[in-house]
Amino acid sequence: MLTVVSIVVLVLAGLAVAGVRPGSHTTTASIADNPTSVPARASHGHAAKSGHAAAASSSAQQGGSKSAATTAATTPTNATSATTTPATTTPTSAPLRTSCRTVVHIGDSTSEGLTSSSYLPDAGQRIEAQYRRVGAQHVLTAITGATSVVETLPGTTNSYDATKGLLAHGVRGCWVVALGTNDSADVAAGSQIGLSDRISKMMSLLHGQDVMWVNVRTLLHSGNYAEDDQQKWDNALVQACLQHPNMRIYDWAHVVKDSWFIDDGIHFTSAGYASRAHLIANALAKAFPSTGVPSAGCVVSTKALAVKPKGF
Repeated sequence: MLTVVSIVVLVLAGLAVAGVRPGSHTTTASIADNPTSVPARASHGHAAKSGHAAAASSSAQQGGSKSAATTAATTPTNATSATTTPATTTPTSAPLRTSCRTVVHIGDSTSEGLTSSSYLPDAGQRIEAQYRRVGAQHVLTAITGATSVVETLPGTTNSYDATKGLLAHGVRGCWVVALGTNDSADVAAGSQIGLSDRISKMMSLLHGQDVMWVNVRTLLHSGNYAEDDQQKWDNALVQACLQHPNMRIYDWAHVVKDSWFIDDGIHFTSAGYASRAHLIANALAKAFPSTGVPSAGCVVSTKALAVKPKGF
């Protein structure tokens, strides 16, 4: 059994190269045990005050369960009838299950609410429990506000270096990478390290392991966090997936509802985080199902299921 040292890093939000980013908070916790393009997105009406990109940081074992197929049974009618009409049973959906036994979730501040008792008082709705719901036995979360693949705030580690450190400690499994909001903003602010290079850096570390990226969306129309720049990141993910057979992309951007965002147009409400946790876990089970055969295309889709937060 791998031993993972729990790391808790608290980083105060601050000013960086191009301005202010959301506050940072890192938690790494061990819990026992034919390519498709992203659908075009319509413009959204909720405009919020944009932030500016800044330097940031982050820190961050594989497996599954069994999915069953349901077939319709037919029963002939009375033989004396002139016409035989088959009667069919209504198929029932089998629970989604993943082959991933260990899941590592790497995220920025858009993942902070996934593990927060303030946003999600019911522990069963948090991301760790949701990964276990679909078959994971071990869950690690590495979530840092203001992080990106490259940039870092003083005293913290960027996502690339944090992932490299976890690998050095023997962590292996399925990786869910919910980054890109800040990477897009950093590039928009003038970073010389482009979008595709950032994705390639992470994928070079995770060669041979299953990786699901969660794409991004904001409600902003201007500034470094504008939705136009977020879509460029999403497009770069699809292009990267063509080069990495172990990579899949969850199309969160296509299902997230405007009402799930708070006023900043970037982060989410409790209802948004409850839905995000549930849907990301479902997407992982679709990307890397218990059959051991990954989904056929790069982009994984789910229904836009709204989950009501409990405990309030």
